[in-house]
Amino acid sequence: MELTLPDISFDQHLLHSGAVTMEDLEVARKQSERTGKTIHEILLEFGLLSTRKYAENVSSFFKVPFLDLSEVDVSMVQELPLSVKFIRQNQILPLEMTSNVMKIAVKDPLKINVYDSLRLILNREMELVIADATEIDRRIEELYGSGTSSMKMILNDMEEEDLEILGKEEDQDVDTLRDMASEAPVIKLVNLLFSQAVEVGASDIHIEPFEGDLKIRYRIDGVLHDQEAPPKRFQAAIISRIKILSGLNIAEHRLPQDGRIRLRIMGQKIDVRVSTVPTLHGESVVMRLLDQSSMFIELESLGFPQSHLKIFQQLIHHPHGMILVTGPTGSGKTTTLYAALDKINQPDKKIITVEDPVEYQLKGVNQIQVNTKIGLSFASGLRHIVRQDPDVIMVGEIRDFETAEIAVQSALTGHLVFSTVHTNDAPGAVTRLQDMGVENYLIASCLDGVLAQRLVRTICPDCKEPTRVDQNALAEMEIENGNAEDAVVYQGVGCRKCSNTGYRGRMGIYELFVISDHLRNLILEKSSANVLKREARKLGMKTLREDGWNKVKQGVTTIEEVMRVTQEEEII
Repeated sequence: MELTLPDISFDQHLLHSGAVTMEDLEVARKQSERTGKTIHEILLEFGLLSTRKYAENVSSFFKVPFLDLSEVDVSMVQELPLSVKFIRQNQILPLEMTSNVMKIAVKDPLKINVYDSLRLILNREMELVIADATEIDRRIEELYGSGTSSMKMILNDMEEEDLEILGKEEDQDVDTLRDMASEAPVIKLVNLLFSQAVEVGASDIHIEPFEGDLKIRYRIDGVLHDQEAPPKRFQAAIISRIKILSGLNIAEHRLPQDGRIRLRIMGQKIDVRVSTVPTLHGESVVMRLLDQSSMFIELESLGFPQSHLKIFQQLIHHPHGMILVTGPTGSGKTTTLYAALDKINQPDKKIITVEDPVEYQLKGVNQIQVNTKIGLSFASGLRHIVRQDPDVIMVGEIRDFETAEIAVQSALTGHLVFSTVHTNDAPGAVTRLQDMGVENYLIASCLDGVLAQRLVRTICPDCKEPTRVDQNALAEMEIENGNAEDAVVYQGVGCRKCSNTGYRGRMGIYELFVISDHLRNLILEKSSANVLKREARKLGMKTLREDGWNKVKQGVTTIEEVMRVTQEEEII
């Protein structure tokens, strides 16, 4: 077959397509000159270019069709007169064979000699399609190997004696750790951890050392899942590699450290927050993955019931006052606040935020990053920004009396203040402020509303099927007038697209506590959270479980999922 060669170089093609930046190419060129590897090898190794994006650009550059192997059944091509060694070495995957043509998926269309050899061996013309090299390797192992995983393939290429660690991590020489962390297989292992996490939509990667093994877990849709892990002997090398990437001290094993990595994986810009803490059997590492492209979601897309959405939009357009969002860590509070700020972000308003950390950059908003090392806390930051003539202030979290006091005073002096607190439900936010030492009359004067929220996993649409209502679970939810007899509920039975969990993606459930005159009087009387909740429900407030039950009836989630995220427990 003949290839069409464009007038520009492949590097220029990558640049023009947006797959890489000029900065990426410069980094790769310098590394290429230093190591002798090609620029494209460096781009792939450093995660600056995903194998998928590389394949798509090869396809468009050479005008050879691209094929997504994840959607192709290749089980019919195992019986061919080709050695597995030949197939693996050349990264080719035979797909379909007719009397005249053999269709094969390849990574590199320029291996003309290989394809000529195939043409002679099979006595057929070759039809090439470009595919993701990672997918090619995976399918080859499915067909010709024993189902060996990507991690096992990397481990099989390692020489055990080259990287075996004896003794404790703190006993290792720094240069030795750095050399081990720079080994190509270790780099591939760490890159694999990141790429697999992004592929399955994980929000966190947990690397946990135990006495006899190393455990890897991904948090997917709020739930931790065990993953395939490398042997214990690679622990020091892997953790050292992560420390180098995040700018941490690889010689320090006794103290917690925090760092940051910026990556581009599968075409996505990922900001990774790294935390290490010493444990009995080595350092535990947790990495929070923040996808900058998907962090921001519009207010209308968060899952608000229409009644809640209308009232919440009215609240956020108030000229002054305080609006709180409450819920445990990971319940989407920051995302809701970003969506609210974006909704009111206008040229005639000055918006300033104090955050820890700044998770998403909002255009036209002045955002301040908390830095406790230099004394820049929520309280000190808030104290200074009130002198910046803001119209709207967002404080990442109210943790203490000092922050609460300044936030309340700001709301009373003509500012609209957004913040978060940690409570079980919306009325509990009043009690939390009281516990911090804020006077009842101040809370009653400035607080306009509290939004409690949780994130529930949504049923996978590809394996969704109707099921019967679990009456016991429904009774445990304490839903009044649930109309369970008439309700049709759904569950996910599990499929490949949802990793057999039955769930894919998440959505919010909400409890909106709007402060009416009656409730202000109750706050002045220092009524308990239970009294406030009872009176608010009389005025029409829907609880988290009631909103969850409505989403169950809509076929969005399950009773079990609503129960999981709304269990009454003390939140610190």
